[in-house]
Amino acid sequence: MRACGVSMSVGSGSRLPALIAALEETNRLEDEKVLREIVERAADPRDFVTEPDKHAAVVAYLNQFLRYDDLELQSQGGRMRLVASGTTFVVTESLSAAARTLELDSVNRDLERALANAEVDPEDAVTSACAVLESVLRSILVEIGKDLPDKKDIASLYKAAREPLGLAPEKTNAHDLVVDDVRSVLSGLITTVQSIGALRTHGGDAHGREAGKPRSIDGRIARLAIHSSGAAALFMIETWQRRYPAKVLHQH
Repeated sequence: MRACGVSMSVGSGSRLPALIAALEETNRLEDEKVLREIVERAADPRDFVTEPDKHAAVVAYLNQFLRYDDLELQSQGGRMRLVASGTTFVVTESLSAAARTLELDSVNRDLERALANAEVDPEDAVTSACAVLESVLRSILVEIGKDLPDKKDIASLYKAAREPLGLAPEKTNAHDLVVDDVRSVLSGLITTVQSIGALRTHGGDAHGREAGKPRSIDGRIARLAIHSSGAAALFMIETWQRRYPAKVLHQH
């Protein structure tokens, strides 16, 4: 419980009553971040490595109660996360798998942090989502031997990586039937990357947040940034693998 930020003293008594008392006090304080941490840790798959069936039973048991609050536990990047019911994370799961394969540890750390904080700390989640994309772009530029731009912001990094990756809209070699559509999508990707960076600047917490100031973004916007960043990062990794099949993408 201490790892979750909960004070608990067993003393000479039984552990169960002490645990119940600690949980009741935490619930009374309505600390959403701590409560979320407790639920997620209760279903941590690392505690059930040799008992996967028991883990599935624990998740199912917790979810039957969580759904009354429109919440559920889902697997994300090897961890269990408490999310709104019906939320899907196909893109982030795929990105997490790719990052693990390529040993891009910082990408996975930032992705996990973004997912964990989307609801409880959306500003931090947006900052982490932007860092995911920055890490991928920086690694790609270093591996192809291209100097990093003077400005290391996400828009400048992507501008430097576009041509080596063959993602410049005006230079796409897409089939004539879809070339205009692909150019439109690639132009939209530029806007997406720039917008993620702008959202981090204006709504993230990289430069701190004024005490008492109301939140400028909510979990919904944070998740949009996470999924947008995840989709863009995964697309760039896949493009790298297709364009440079003999090279291995390392973390930089």
